[in-house]
Amino acid sequence: MAVAEERGIPYRIVQYQKQAERPDRAELEALVAKLEGPVEDLVRKDSKFKALGLAPADYVGNRKAVVDVLEQHIALLQRPVLVLGNRAIVGRPRDAVNEFLS
Repeated sequence: MAVAEERGIPYRIVQYQKQAERPDRAELEALVAKLEGPVEDLVRKDSKFKALGLAPADYVGNRKAVVDVLEQHIALLQRPVLVLGNRAIVGRPRDAVNEFLS
């Protein structure tokens, strides 16, 4: 957000944990289609991921599996995700954000 503000680029924050703003399957599929970089990067491989018994290899290059898991467990969505037109990236590291917004 700070990078967008510094550049005067308007942005919108989606409170994806709130039911009213939670992306549905079609929105998740659209996001995956726009993603630059590995689709598996959209899934956080954190303690919740491990507690669910999920395996990172199941998501490598697998758009459907990524959408399926995010639809069921939105807390696993890696963030921030930046969308600009028909392109999207996971907003880490900061250098990637600068390049994306250029």
